[in-house]
Amino acid sequence: MNAHLSRRATLAGLAATATAATFATPVRAQQLTLRMSTPASPTDQRSLALEQVFAPAVRSFATYQPHYNASLFRQGTELEAIARGNLEMSITSPQELATLIPQWSIFTAGYLLRDADHQKKVFASPIMNDMKKGVEDRLGVKLLSVMYLGRRQLNLRTEREIRTPADLAGVKLRMPNTEAWLFLGQALGANPLPLAFTEIYTALQTGAIDGQDNPLPTNRDSRFYEVTKQIVLTSHLVDQNYIAFSKRVWDRLNADQQRTVQTAADAAAEQGRQAQLRLESELEAFFRERGLRVYAPDIAAFRTRVQQAYLSSKFAADWPRGMVEQINAIQ
Repeated sequence: MNAHLSRRATLAGLAATATAATFATPVRAQQLTLRMSTPASPTDQRSLALEQVFAPAVRSFATYQPHYNASLFRQGTELEAIARGNLEMSITSPQELATLIPQWSIFTAGYLLRDADHQKKVFASPIMNDMKKGVEDRLGVKLLSVMYLGRRQLNLRTEREIRTPADLAGVKLRMPNTEAWLFLGQALGANPLPLAFTEIYTALQTGAIDGQDNPLPTNRDSRFYEVTKQIVLTSHLVDQNYIAFSKRVWDRLNADQQRTVQTAADAAAEQGRQAQLRLESELEAFFRERGLRVYAPDIAAFRTRVQQAYLSSKFAADWPRGMVEQINAIQ
């Protein structure tokens, strides 16, 4: 806790320094290089969309310069780099934001967002204005647009049919090793076990774990289908990232350039969203062709249990009052 508080205070101070420096060191447009630091690969849908849509749109006044596979800044340190003025762009997550601003943990909760369309509408809603402004004021980061990563599904080596959370009792479900992720696994009804991503395949193969959760493209890319028997379409988390842009750089742009950057970010996010949705649809057939059972459980039963678990947990204490209800009401 103290480490998180210290990091939050440090970043807030860095953001304030960067903001003040904005007015002292104006930059001409032709000098502007937008370095993107991301842990994603060059073939990731997010990477492709930014190169194919965002980069050409801003070319008249800026050069988009991506750095993939966390080669420029280590994953999890990008926001600090932006706050220091050492980086212009990154792709960040609610989980990363929540370590610095706890109210963002609301978007790490299961069954809060229903699908890609709901995710997009929530991000664009006025209910997000205060949260976005908080990121700008405290971190010096402007969140331009939301990027759809996919719906996380259960991928199991066991044959037991999963219809309700009760059917997951005793199932050893791999989750990332953070308190928020482990809580999600427990809320789903499983026995969550922390394990590094690189160890999942072998753990499934040997039976050290019974299953794991990831979007379908990840299951395909990591070949988890080779050592599992079924995919349960729980869609328990509509995973998302945000295009993070330096507020210091944003404030140096003129109004036309700001509109261009915003429009380009939205268009890139939309291309990536549609590509990911098409891929998810295609992959259901892909997994069936390889002998896996692919089916949907009782989503209402899962949603009810998981939302109740979160609302009665310590995580909800940090959430803006009434925001869950406001998000649920967005159609």
